[in-house]
Amino acid sequence: MPHRLAHSLSGARGLAAIAFVFTVTMLGTTLPAPLYPIYEQQFGYSALIITVIFATYAVGVLLALVVSGPWSDQLGRRPMLAVGLVCALASNLFFMSDGTLWWLLAGRFLSGLSAGLFTATATVAVIELAPERLKNRAAIIATAANMGGLGLGPLTAGALAQYLPSPLVLPYAVHTLLIVVAGGLLWQCPETVTRPDRLRLHRQSFSVPREVRAVFIPASIACFAGFCVMGLFTSLVPNLMGQLLHIDNHLVVGASIFLLFMGSTLGQMIQRRLPAHLRLPLSTFTLLVGLGCLLVAIMTGQFGWLITSAVMAGTGQGGSFGASISTVAGQSPKAQRGEVTALLFVVAYVALSLPVVGLGLAVTLMGLKAAGLLFTGLVMVLAAVALAGLLRLRHSQT
Repeated sequence: MPHRLAHSLSGARGLAAIAFVFTVTMLGTTLPAPLYPIYEQQFGYSALIITVIFATYAVGVLLALVVSGPWSDQLGRRPMLAVGLVCALASNLFFMSDGTLWWLLAGRFLSGLSAGLFTATATVAVIELAPERLKNRAAIIATAANMGGLGLGPLTAGALAQYLPSPLVLPYAVHTLLIVVAGGLLWQCPETVTRPDRLRLHRQSFSVPREVRAVFIPASIACFAGFCVMGLFTSLVPNLMGQLLHIDNHLVVGASIFLLFMGSTLGQMIQRRLPAHLRLPLSTFTLLVGLGCLLVAIMTGQFGWLITSAVMAGTGQGGSFGASISTVAGQSPKAQRGEVTALLFVVAYVALSLPVVGLGLAVTLMGLKAAGLLFTGLVMVLAAVALAGLLRLRHSQT
């Protein structure tokens, strides 16, 4: 009976279940985004301390990816995802404490572990659980679940913090209930990996199989630029809206970040309709335009430019990310698919953390506006370099 229950969801229902589990887990990783100003006000944390809390999340992600990235190819997808859910649950418990800095750091670290355990493994699980008639849409479903969850996090927390009591407790309590539901669904999903007779657990390799190397390099450059934007935007916008735009409505802050991730989902859908050789270059160009809009928003303090930048930058990031995932996963050897996908996420999450740490230090030294302009400009240069590299690669292949 337990064995049957663990395999009761298959086909489209199994795909929907694992996508829901993926979404719920990623939702939890961005819950604190619109709440950071509240932490600053209630506990007196500086911009630098908030940056350290954010960076602790990235450390957790990278640790999970580097140490356990290939493990799901050996242990199976479900056990790794179950551990990720436990980490997410423990993270919520720390966040629902008294707001002590060490509790918050522990909560963000565990949230990072959950994201690191989930990103590559859940992406591959969605692709593998998709029935044959949905195989060609599996990669977009996986990335939409990922980005959709990331977008719903700040939107949910912003709404709850703005209109209901206990803004630093209720969002995590609601997410805890969702985790319980997700755990029940995960238990019913079938396993897609056959365990070898002898387990060979090793850390994430930083080498790329020859079969996928030619496409991995430009894909990783595009992902790096796109996730730099994600880190820059999610860390900058809450304080930018409060200090420069004088908007302190938590729902509006959360909705603005939500638009970034919805733009990412839109970009993933659009890129599928483009010729394969144009997906990464056009997506990177759109990302560059979005960064330009963010630069104007910081200079002028106009909300319209900020919203435009969220949609455009998100669309560009999503397009490049979706194209990279589908291409890399599709061309990787099956036995190394989880490992290679995890390596792509390592690149992405390094990009997510680096600008945020630098931005926090710069805000402390030169103020929010100057730091925002400096780092937005630097990421624009990075995106331009990525675009030039992609165009040069394309020219060399024709």
